[in-house]
Amino acid sequence: MAYFERVRDVVSGPVADDVMRQRRAAGWQLVSLEWRRELPDQEAPRAGVFAEEIPYGLKISDDCQRLEIDPNENQALLSMMEMLVQDFPFSTIASDLNEKGFRTRSGSRWSPVAIFEMIPRLIEVGPRLFSTAEWEKRREKFARLV
Repeated sequence: MAYFERVRDVVSGPVADDVMRQRRAAGWQLVSLEWRRELPDQEAPRAGVFAEEIPYGLKISDDCQRLEIDPNENQALLSMMEMLVQDFPFSTIASDLNEKGFRTRSGSRWSPVAIFEMIPRLIEVGPRLFSTAEWEKRREKFARLV
């Protein structure tokens, strides 16, 4: 399996040709360009351009450099996953989360539809959740119940 290193250069002016040659000589490949411009006063930002949503279970780190696990949301994800694995209906999962005091990102109570809408996120985060010691303890607990 090949591993790759990525570096992001913040550019404050034109990129000099010698910088590009040095990077290529060191084995780097250009994989992306990002452009930005200052919007004229009369032009408003397009809807959604600046509003990329942070995935549920994560938050921006204190240094604003990366995303990190949000402990409260992560517990909600663990509870959802545990109950889904045990084949509980969405209505029961929503009720359980509400009783435990968990709320959606917008602060509202969980509903069966909100649980259903979390399925893609649970699929995405599943491999990380399943490999934690916390999940191992939960798995042992509900394996004894069967």
